Amino acid sequence: MTTGHVFIGMSVDGFIARADGDIGWLDDHSDPNEDHGYTDFMSSMDGFVMGRATFQKVLTFEGWEPPKPLVVASRSMHEGDIPDRLADKVSVTDAAPRLIMEALASQGWSRAYIDGGRLIRAFLSEGLIADITLTRLPVLIGEGIPLFGPVGGDIPLRHRSTRSYPSGLVQSTYDVVRSRAAV
Repeated sequence: MTTGHVFIGMSVDGFIARADGDIGWLDDHSDPNEDHGYTDFMSSMDGFVMGRATFQKVLTFEGWEPPKPLVVASRSMHEGDIPDRLADKVSVTDAAPRLIMEALASQGWSRAYIDGGRLIRAFLSEGLIADITLTRLPVLIGEGIPLFGPVGGDIPLRHRSTRSYPSGLVQSTYDVVRSRAAV
């Protein structure tokens, strides 16, 4: 089965975006001259699985194109909603997380980058995330869209590493400890 991997930035108080979806504060509190490991992370992935809201947000970034194949998980979006310039790189599915991973495995994917708060929680709930890299930015935004919320029970994590950067970012990587119930 394809394994899911998370690499995401968040405020110290646990938010991945403001309530209106704004993520400008991410750029305001990071240093573009620091390598936070994203390039190496992406080189180890076969592609992305991204939630609809996250996909719609990245489409607002001028000239954005996925560096690898991208599957958008959405119940409301359809292939016709994909901009023509991305039609050969992006597909849409309304399948459940486990079925998405089975389909990707049949296409030869072994590692998928899972992106989007609700989607990450859904994949965690089904035991489909192998590891999580959280980069906490030195800002409190007070309210917004949380990364974590209800996941259907405790999900044990094993700390792998933590690194701090001169800009104040702190990045921790955790392995998700699989229970027999999640497999």
